[in-house]
Amino acid sequence: MNDTMHEVLDFVKENDVKFIRLNFCDLFGTQKNISIMASELESAFENGVAFDAHAIRGFSDVRHSDLFLFPDPSTMAVLPWRPGPGRVLRFFCDIKNPDGSAFSNDSRFLLKKISERAQKMGYHCKIGAECEFYLFKTDENGEPTKITLDNGGYLDIAPLDKGQDIRREICLTLEEMGLKPETSLHKQGPGQNEIDFMFSDALECADNLQTFKSVVMAIAARNGLYADFMPKPISYAPGNGLHVNLSLSQNGLNIFKNANEGHSKVAESFIAGILAKTPEITLFLNPLANSYERLGKFEAPKYASWSHQNCSQLIKIPAAIGEKVRMELRSPDPSLNPYLAFTLLIAAGLDGIEKQIPLPPAIDADLYSAGESITKSLALLPDTLDKAIALAKKSAFVKSVLGEELLARYLGNAKEN
Repeated sequence: MNDTMHEVLDFVKENDVKFIRLNFCDLFGTQKNISIMASELESAFENGVAFDAHAIRGFSDVRHSDLFLFPDPSTMAVLPWRPGPGRVLRFFCDIKNPDGSAFSNDSRFLLKKISERAQKMGYHCKIGAECEFYLFKTDENGEPTKITLDNGGYLDIAPLDKGQDIRREICLTLEEMGLKPETSLHKQGPGQNEIDFMFSDALECADNLQTFKSVVMAIAARNGLYADFMPKPISYAPGNGLHVNLSLSQNGLNIFKNANEGHSKVAESFIAGILAKTPEITLFLNPLANSYERLGKFEAPKYASWSHQNCSQLIKIPAAIGEKVRMELRSPDPSLNPYLAFTLLIAAGLDGIEKQIPLPPAIDADLYSAGESITKSLALLPDTLDKAIALAKKSAFVKSVLGEELLARYLGNAKEN
């Protein structure tokens, strides 16, 4: 770390950096930051920067309000949209107690721990996120309206698609910040867009997703628009999904295989573990009351089921080859905390491997039109926030992964979202 820290400090001196943003998120994924002058960065690396944890949702009470942010030097990125002179750098941070120990309710710390557990078992989990968002016009005061940028549909082009230049600007900005966009497109809803970036390890993907959302919102605002990541911003249109793609590597090789190659038993148990636990972790994948307006409609799943190439399932195995073979979880939405969500998904998959849970038969039917003879045997995802809270509250699995204190704090704040 010291070499990286010194490299960062050299970069700051040589590139007219004046401001440093220290980023973290609350328990629900809402991004927060403290800005310090560049001259304070070395001290931040060594001693941290204090903040009032009592004022952050889900963190601490007034009796233990002091926590410290320590910038992670590997997450350094220049914010391209901030005007010069005086460049702005951004870091994601580790959160520590005054005695230097890790803050146990830091969701980024939890994701690090579960990733280390996977590595000890001989596996490396890679994750890719496909995040959807709507673009709305703003009024003369810059406040969002209900008027979408366009009335385009799936894969439309200009002039129906009026978001292509915005997506282009977003992709170029992401590239400047070290992310690697792969595809961008107009989705089904009016003014709805999607940009997918390259998969990576779990922690980097969670960091990238937080970066992605901040970039989208900043570029949209710069163009007089409002980017909306709400799960269901328009009642009659498709909701915003956050499809999570997961694969496992062992000895550097992806153990997920194409259907015609025969599934790996380990990969099957990993999928089965996630399939079994998704109902009780749905609260963390779909944390808003608005989230449940999306599920079961417009290709958002309703049942805990899986299949190949079938968009009506909770878990889809897309057609792919080589390193791109993976499972796609289709229930999450962009309002989640990615660190908590990815922690629980990896833990569920590892639980499936450890218990050698068999993968149930694929359901190849269209579940949006299937009869009761097919759906009666399938577990339902919770269809309200209250049901999701109840499942999480009684889940021994969730408590074992998140810890009793974090779970209690999350549940205590869940209905306020």
